[in-house]
Amino acid sequence: MAMLDVKDLNVYYGKIHAIKNISLTVEEGELVSLIGANGAGKTSLLTAIMGQIPSTGQISFEGQAVHVRYVFLYDI
Repeated sequence: MAMLDVKDLNVYYGKIHAIKNISLTVEEGELVSLIGANGAGKTSLLTAIMGQIPSTGQISFEGQAVHVRYVFLYDI
């Protein structure tokens, strides 16, 4: 059983499709590195997995579905 399983994750910023159908699996004990050029979507991917930005797809942690609660920050 995977510790973290992400399937078909998509992130949109308005009409911009920033993250397109990303799937990944992290097994317990694995060390994982996420690398890419500036603007490649590394931060968007991680913040979507954490539920900090709206996304579509499936995320599970230790076999349990993660129900993403969206957090929006507004200037007051």
